[in-house]
Amino acid sequence: MPQMAPLLWLYLFSFFLISLFLFMIMNYFITPYSKVEASSLKTLKTDKDWKW
Repeated sequence: MPQMAPLLWLYLFSFFLISLFLFMIMNYFITPYSKVEASSLKTLKTDKDWKW
């Protein structure tokens, strides 16, 4: 759209680059949650209560 000011495109591009860099930096430093292992969720109970 040529009727828009050229500086507006520069501001939009700089805002996009700054937000992209912030997003990448935050993804680098913030680690995801550690997953719970399936072996810790299993019970070690050997006898079955529902069997006689």
